Amino acid sequence: MPEPTSIVGAPCWVDLTSSDPHRVIPFYSGLFGWAADTNEDPQYGGYSIFSKDGKPIAGLGPQQEGNPYGNVWTVYLATEDAAATADKAAAAGGQVMMPAMVVGDQGTMAILSDPAGAVVGVWQADQHRGFGLVDEAGAPVWFETMSRDYAAALPFYESVFGWRYDSIGDSDEFRYSQAKIGDEMVAGAMDAAGFLPEGVPSFWQFYVGVQDTDQALERVVELGGAVIRPAEDTPFGRLAAVADPLGANFQIASIQQQP
Repeated sequence: MPEPTSIVGAPCWVDLTSSDPHRVIPFYSGLFGWAADTNEDPQYGGYSIFSKDGKPIAGLGPQQEGNPYGNVWTVYLATEDAAATADKAAAAGGQVMMPAMVVGDQGTMAILSDPAGAVVGVWQADQHRGFGLVDEAGAPVWFETMSRDYAAALPFYESVFGWRYDSIGDSDEFRYSQAKIGDEMVAGAMDAAGFLPEGVPSFWQFYVGVQDTDQALERVVELGGAVIRPAEDTPFGRLAAVADPLGANFQIASIQQQP
């Protein structure tokens, strides 16, 4: 069971803001075998932790009053100082959508957007260290930003999070860089300006590993979800895009080959 090592600047957590958490828990439990444990302490606002084999995988929180953004997954990057990272992001052309906020004894979070408009969180760990399991079926295997302004996004993450890049494609049809911290590959960045539908902004997405992508798609539909993009074979495995019963999108990938 691969366990993650904490790397500052790398994805360390994902969570789902849902308009009806109780409705989607059976979907994720049925699809990935996740268990949901809800913290009843009022300071955590009904936040649940999804786990697999007793190890934390993802978070689930209710849509807050006045927040128009529901049924969406957020990727968090690890930081040693959330407030300082938010300041660096603003100086590098991003926006601070939610300033650094202490979350009980769990850690400190902030929500940013990069210069292309993709929303990403940052997490300064205290008691909650992030993922307990990665790179296997039912756990996160890859993270990437789909960017409408690739040329602005890359230097932003380099400046704020210390990323360096290996380009694996630089044509109008496929322009993609893999981000590295030291020798560790941590995330990807795609030039998506040429194919994102009008009105769809830049965004972050993540992939959950599955043993069999086609069987997983059948299970998605059985559980009330939807197939957004059918399975396709790629150099990075057999990939597909799906949505939960309330429309929150995420990706799945066969674990034989990972992005």
